[in-house]
Amino acid sequence: MDEKKEPFTGSYDSDTATLNERLRVQESFDLVTRTLQIGSRRARFYLIDGFAKDDLMEKIMQFLLGQSTDRVNACANTADFADQMIPYTETDLLTSVPDAITAVLSGTIVLLVEGFPDAIAIDARTYPARGVEEPNDDRVLRGAHDGFVETLVMNTALIRRRLRDPALTMRYVQVTAESRADVVLCYLDGKADPKRVAQLEKELQSLPAKTLSMAQESIAESLMQREWFNPFPRARYTERPDTAAACVAEGKILIITDNSPSVMILPVSLFDFIQDINDFYFPPLVGTYLRWVRGLIFLTTLFLTPVWYLLVTHPDSIPPAFDFIRISEPNGVPLLLQLLLIEFVLDGLKIASLNTPNALNNSFSIIGALILGDFAVSSGWVVPEVVLYMAFVSIGTFTQPSFELGYAFKLCRILLLVLTGIAGWWGFAAGLLLIALRLLTTRPIGGGPYLTPLIPFNGHRLLAILVRPPINRRNT
Repeated sequence: MDEKKEPFTGSYDSDTATLNERLRVQESFDLVTRTLQIGSRRARFYLIDGFAKDDLMEKIMQFLLGQSTDRVNACANTADFADQMIPYTETDLLTSVPDAITAVLSGTIVLLVEGFPDAIAIDARTYPARGVEEPNDDRVLRGAHDGFVETLVMNTALIRRRLRDPALTMRYVQVTAESRADVVLCYLDGKADPKRVAQLEKELQSLPAKTLSMAQESIAESLMQREWFNPFPRARYTERPDTAAACVAEGKILIITDNSPSVMILPVSLFDFIQDINDFYFPPLVGTYLRWVRGLIFLTTLFLTPVWYLLVTHPDSIPPAFDFIRISEPNGVPLLLQLLLIEFVLDGLKIASLNTPNALNNSFSIIGALILGDFAVSSGWVVPEVVLYMAFVSIGTFTQPSFELGYAFKLCRILLLVLTGIAGWWGFAAGLLLIALRLLTTRPIGGGPYLTPLIPFNGHRLLAILVRPPINRRNT
């Protein structure tokens, strides 16, 4: 018999013994069972302590204990019992043992009643949750200051609050056979590509990962599988409900995972990352200006140090108007080594900052930026120009909110530096060619070209990315 379809036997003693054994009730203190008498029939509740609403459980049990034998015996089947005896709206019938086990471990209350062949699931769960405060890494000056949390139902409600459209679909999927993690595909029916939705649902149901302990990252890497060496992000993430709702209204698909405050937006293109929610909380002209500043500065972070290194190592190529970029006081440390050293030091400071208590974080950043930089120059390890350009690159990386894209550009910048140091102009050209080929061959999760609307060219959509359009019926 297929274990996934193993039905209840209909024998109260046998079924309760099976659940006791499978759930390992005796070994886990938080797996609670409660036996009571409903009329002339025995019944047993299965629940996890901390998930069930205590006041609601008390009212349900009080109601059941007050029922007469005649009324209980008048119920023809399990569905009839649930309709008449369970004073709660969110109930369901469970016909197999694995479904009942999954329901209990998900926080649902499961009830077995003597004389009825099926179990009753009572979704009276509540999860430990923090407040819906604004995300730390995606703030706005104006607009909503709420954010997603680690509870799936609260996140779907935050989107429903903004899109009161019956076409908004929340398709529930249980992922992986071991963990049975709760995942929701959120999309707007009639806007999202139905073939893409069906394909994503199929891929999620057959996900090769055993668990989703890393939430969206587990899903993303399982869906990608190959090309782990590609640094460019193939999905966009947000912790803002307004951003997620706007993307859904434009035809995007969201993957919402339980236990994660981040929502995955699919499909995505490289140009989606230059857009930011702040653009739409300001007038169109200001939003366009912010978008151009963000895009140009972030693009500069890729080319600034490689181009500067290329020109400094080939001084004959420096135009007279740019003589100021020459190194005024060179030292004995190779320039390429200085640039790579600062790249790694900045990453070390970022990692240290993540592990620094909040009360000391600001002080640590100031010490790292000022004291270490000053001593590096005075001790002769690096020249002042390297500190200046790398400081600009480090700050410019944060002009866009995608942490993944920032590190993708960083790795491409290091590649350009190394190839330029090896082969000069030819190495720089080879680095550009490799980056271009990587972008052209990248396929985002959910399908579609990664460089759209540039390749294939779509002038109308490209203009909407370069110039922040006014909010109207065509633009959400």
